[in-house]
Amino acid sequence: MGDVIVLYAAPGMGHIISTVELGKLILRRYGTHKFSITILYTCGSLYDTPSIPAYIRRISHSHPSISFLQFPRVTNKITQNISGTAIMVDFVRQNDPHVRRALQDISKSAVVRAFIIDLFCTSALTIGKEFDIPTYYFYTSGAAAPAAFLYFPKIHKQTTQSLKDLTDTVFEFPGRKSPLKAIHMVQTALNRDDPAYWDFLSFCSYLPKSKGIIVNTFEELEPPAILQAIAEGLCVPDGPTPPVYYVGPLINEEKVSGNDPAAAKEGCLSWLDKQPSRSVVFLCYGSRGSFPAAQLKEIPKGLEASGQRFLWVVKKPPVDEKTKQFLGVDDFGLESVLPEGFLERTKDRGMVVKSWAPQMAVLKKESVGGFVTHCGWNSVLEAVVAGVPMIAWPLYAEQHLNRNVMAMDMEMAIAVEQRDEEDGFVSGEELERRVRELMESEKGRVLRERSKKIGEMAVAALGENGSSIRNLDNFVNSITKLCKFWIFTCICVLVKNKENGRGVAILIRLRT
Repeated sequence: MGDVIVLYAAPGMGHIISTVELGKLILRRYGTHKFSITILYTCGSLYDTPSIPAYIRRISHSHPSISFLQFPRVTNKITQNISGTAIMVDFVRQNDPHVRRALQDISKSAVVRAFIIDLFCTSALTIGKEFDIPTYYFYTSGAAAPAAFLYFPKIHKQTTQSLKDLTDTVFEFPGRKSPLKAIHMVQTALNRDDPAYWDFLSFCSYLPKSKGIIVNTFEELEPPAILQAIAEGLCVPDGPTPPVYYVGPLINEEKVSGNDPAAAKEGCLSWLDKQPSRSVVFLCYGSRGSFPAAQLKEIPKGLEASGQRFLWVVKKPPVDEKTKQFLGVDDFGLESVLPEGFLERTKDRGMVVKSWAPQMAVLKKESVGGFVTHCGWNSVLEAVVAGVPMIAWPLYAEQHLNRNVMAMDMEMAIAVEQRDEEDGFVSGEELERRVRELMESEKGRVLRERSKKIGEMAVAALGENGSSIRNLDNFVNSITKLCKFWIFTCICVLVKNKENGRGVAILIRLRT
């Protein structure tokens, strides 16, 4: 009977990739003789794409000690006047019976040493406890977000209004250099009239009840004051803080398979090879980030006026302009969404690709000197590892919070100024100004030097004596110590109760 660590990924490619990378790190460190990895994932969410099953097939082939258990299809309950996050949380909650059944089945043939869940899978926390399985959170963003989330129940008590309406209000968070605007809190927490707000509050309240929190970052990247605030329990003033393990950067560096249709778009890599060193600005806004038509007219203005070389990934405009996300694979023509003549006028110094580019491969090219990003954490870590400085342009989720930390606390990015907080509009003039600042100014030069050094630290963190490996060892020691404690306790019970046989029954239950 082997030992298995079970991970439960939230819907969406980004969450699944991060979960897989955590599993791969555990196997690299401890080998398949110590653990196997089982990843649970859902089917039927709004965030499912054809690339997910293709990715899972690749991982199953290349890493046979990682197995995937896909739940039966659950239909999203589409309800008007609530957010996509609320719909997703309800979708995850509908999968709770599948989680319970999966843990039952896995436990019949293996010892589940730990159950690691995504924040959005909080409803599974109590299920893990039902089976006496040590249950941990895996948080796929940087340390500032879980620090804010641990503290959020206290923020909740400070006002009865929705944060989106507190345009002039700021909140102090432990460990932060500067206060955070209420409207820059994670998107899910902005509207009390949305069920997602109350789901989020529940998530934050349950975080301290776990055995620990695993975070996809590394200590050297994070502001020391934030790490200290978490460690000293300042983020959970009303109770104990569970151990926090920083084990990143966990990023997917595998090349796209030649069978993947997206591989045909790697022509941009050949184009980058022909450009001068650190001369290209790369603009990409994640797997879902998209802009309405009005914004798509401003970005070309800024790029053209900046005079800089650029590689820009353009997605189809969203159906609902307020979402800043496009969920789908609909085809479209670049000429239909870009200003007339833009492609022709900039063909000698720019390249525009449709929908997708191999981001990690692009960022590692010698010619790339800056990255305009939506501040999704996977993208941030990829830029950090590649040593590329960033221009921070947040769109949704926790990205505004990430932007503030990146620009003010980490000093890793230049933030764009958005016209207002609701639509996040950035003018062409503002984009031109920030691109020039990054590529031409002394501040940009300093930022590039700092990014290079942090990139070297990122590699070292996952080295033999690195901080992330030390934290991973601490996590594994915590689950093996729990096991030894249980067995020791059972043996003591067995000796004490050898006449009635009750100790034998308990011992058998814990060892199977």
